[in-house]
Amino acid sequence: MSVLASEMPAMRFTRLILNRLQSQTTPSDTVVVIDVLRSFTTAAVALARGARAIYPVEALSTATALRGRLQNAVSIGAVGGGDPAPGFDFGNSPSRLIKVDLAGKNVVMSTAAGVRGLQRFRQAQHLYAASFVCARATAEAIRAAGAEDVCFIITGEWVDRDGDEDIACADYLESLLRGETVAPDDFARRIRESDFGQRFMTGGWPNLPRADLDLAAHADLFDFAMPVRCEGEHLVIR
Repeated sequence: MSVLASEMPAMRFTRLILNRLQSQTTPSDTVVVIDVLRSFTTAAVALARGARAIYPVEALSTATALRGRLQNAVSIGAVGGGDPAPGFDFGNSPSRLIKVDLAGKNVVMSTAAGVRGLQRFRQAQHLYAASFVCARATAEAIRAAGAEDVCFIITGEWVDRDGDEDIACADYLESLLRGETVAPDDFARRIRESDFGQRFMTGGWPNLPRADLDLAAHADLFDFAMPVRCEGEHLVIR
């Protein structure tokens, strides 16, 4: 007997701010780590440009070592504030990656917030890297997996940043998962007007180009989600 959508149990939602966590917290069902500016916008671009897999690694030194061990590998890295990591092939800039041919490449990624969030919640039953450019596809993947409890991890809030770019993405995802008819324009505006978003607007930060913000605020640019799985000792996004 089929079950009507109205009779299915309601999906439950919680949120955690990565920068405020004091002790290990591991939701058991579905965890969505959100980093709009810019880690998981960059990751989505890398996959769209043909990357075979993305290996999110927290420590820069570990990322450098892993790049040396993987075949056909390149590295993407940034330090706190968004400057490129020294010695890496690419910085964490989606607009600068959008024309790079990454077909068949293994991408090792190390960033200050998004990657740290994935590592923190690597024990979740279902783990996703998410951003605005693939939000609708992420919601569809979560729904198809039969999630009951969904926890959004906000990575963009810091002492000098409100993180509203990630909160807006979480709001959009939750609306989609609730089955609401929602237009993305207001959420895109919030990404642009967030504390960090405004730094891309001013032109005063050479490693925070306006083109990155324009790309990151483009809703549903890609039609794929970014599930994260453990393969041996590594987390992998495919």
